[in-house]
Amino acid sequence: MGEQPIFSTRAHVFQIDPTTKKNWVPTSKHAVTVSYFYDSTRNVYRIISLDGSKAIINSTITPNMTFTKTSQKFGQWADSRANTVYGLGFSSENNLLKFAEKFAEFKEAARLAKEKSQEKMELTSTPSQVAAVKKNVLPVLPKVPPKVPVRKKESATGDLQSPLTPESINGTDDERGTTPETPQYLPEPRAEPSQNQLPFSHSSSSINKHWEAELAALKGNNAKLTAALLESTANVKQWKQQLAAYQEEAERLHTRVTELECVSGQMTVIKSQKTELNQTIEELESALKSKEEELERLKEEVESANEFQTQKESLTQKLQETEERNQTLEAQLVEIEQRLEGSQLERDAFRKSLRTLLELLDGKIFELTELRDSLARLIEGSSS
Repeated sequence: MGEQPIFSTRAHVFQIDPTTKKNWVPTSKHAVTVSYFYDSTRNVYRIISLDGSKAIINSTITPNMTFTKTSQKFGQWADSRANTVYGLGFSSENNLLKFAEKFAEFKEAARLAKEKSQEKMELTSTPSQVAAVKKNVLPVLPKVPPKVPVRKKESATGDLQSPLTPESINGTDDERGTTPETPQYLPEPRAEPSQNQLPFSHSSSSINKHWEAELAALKGNNAKLTAALLESTANVKQWKQQLAAYQEEAERLHTRVTELECVSGQMTVIKSQKTELNQTIEELESALKSKEEELERLKEEVESANEFQTQKESLTQKLQETEERNQTLEAQLVEIEQRLEGSQLERDAFRKSLRTLLELLDGKIFELTELRDSLARLIEGSSS
């Protein structure tokens, strides 16, 4: 292949918004491969990036381009041919610096190649112009009506008249600036040999008439050749337009071929990237599944926490009711203790009073016993 990748990196691709010319519009959903390509047949450098089979960057490097680093991981350049501004977001500053170095290197190489091509064009400008005239003008000449045969006249020395030259067809600068009625600027007509050639002994009036007829024929031929030259000039312009259209079509086809070559050349890279993406997708799916399980577990924990909160509130309420009952019971206990102490004091007092009564009763019983004994002795004494 004439075009080969010479440097590749991965970055996120952006383009400037064509309406606002301020905001960046991402042209790739993820990081893609951005490559420098060199076309040895045309001696040009291009930046190409594909997202699947779609070319999201196809920029030819020219000497007037500039790659600008706008941040540590972002850079941009303007492409006047594509009428847009490209932006690249790299994963690290090191990748950005490498890409900028390669951009400056290939830009300088493009400038040197352009200077060499200009020098070659300057050296070959004159031969190419002659070849273009021969190529573009001469093929039109057969469209001119059949040319009148050039008449020849032998001079006194036997020499033949020279053939018509481009000056005699188009006329010299002096002839084009004068009117047809000024025969002194036209080539001097010469008598031509014919079947009815007049001898030199004819009168001068017949020779003048012959010259005038010859002059009129030459003027007619000159006018026809001038019209043919104008027609050939118009045809050359049309051919140039067709050539420009063919060149544009060839450039478009070359770009398409390059894209297809890039696609075919990067199939392995794309397959490996696809494998990596599939692995990444599987990892993300497993991570998503684990996150969903964790989310379900958290939901269950939240529900359990809500139940615990409800139980806590009910237990707190029961605890408050228990504390209130406890306080009530404590108050009642204090009251009962106070009453018990009072009853104990009363009982102690009652016991004291009972002991006192018992002591008094014992004394009275003793006295009665003595009185009985005394009465019994009196009775016994009286009976004896």
